[in-house]
Formats: sequence, structure tokens, C-alpha cells
Amino acid sequence: MPRACTVCANPDRHAIDTALVAGEALRNIVERYGTSLGTLCRHKQEHLPVLLTKAAEAEDAADADDLLAQVRSLQQRTLGLLDQAEQAGRLGTAVMAIREARGNLELLAKLLGELDERPVVNLLIAPEWLALRGRLLAALLPYPDARLALAEALHAG
Repeated sequence: MPRACTVCANPDRHAIDTALVAGEALRNIVERYGTSLGTLCRHKQEHLPVLLTKAAEAEDAADADDLLAQVRSLQQRTLGLLDQAEQAGRLGTAVMAIREARGNLELLAKLLGELDERPVVNLLIAPEWLALRGRLLAALLPYPDARLALAEALHAG
């Protein structure tokens, strides 16, 4: 069974990791925290990348949460302006607020992954498919039974 990493178990681990990430000389870290150079190198190679990846993921999640909060706040403000415009009878302003609210909803749906904007291709009306289908049926002219079977199969599909 492999030995536990003494740097990971060290009470100063956070400070050691911070020094490693900052690019401090390894010998200075060794002297300050009393670890061996080999142990520190193994920790840096084997455990620090995992820690940095987790930190980056957490930072990305925090950024995404912040962005969602900002869009939601913007939507609330927009709806508030819409209410004010309607109450004041300013229909032009209300229409603009509705347009902005729709844009906010679209952005929110994109951020939440609820809006799929990938293109959809209908193969049954694609020019390439229509040309291929015509060539297949033309090639089967000398074979009426096969041509009929193909036509029926294409129609059923």
C-alpha cells in the first residue's frame, strides 16, 4: 500500500500549496516547512494538479452562478420598469421593456442549457437525398419488383 503524502497531511498544506503555485523556489519551501525535496516534488507532481483543477472548476462554477444571478437581477429590474411604464401609460416604453425581458429570458435559457440552437436538418427534403433517391429508383428501372420494393420501403420510412 502506498504511503500517505506527508505534505497533504501537513497542517501547513495550504501555505505550501500556495507557495508552489506562486512558483517559489522548492528549496525555500523545504527549509520553511521542513519537508524533504523528494516529498515536495512528488506532492507537486501528483497532488497539486488535482487541487488546481478542482479550484478552477469551483471558480468556473462561482463565475457561472454570479452570471446567472446578474441576469436574473437584470430580468427583475426590466420587469419592474415594464410595470412602471404600463402604470404610467407609456406603451412605447412598455414595448421596449417587453423586448428586453424577452432577451433576458433567452439569455437565461441559453445559460441554463434549456435553449438548443443547434441547426436541424430535415434529410427527407435535402437536395442530396432527393438526388440519391432519384438515382436509386432510376437504376432499378430494369428491375420493377426491386424498384417497387425500394419505393415502398422509402415511403414507409
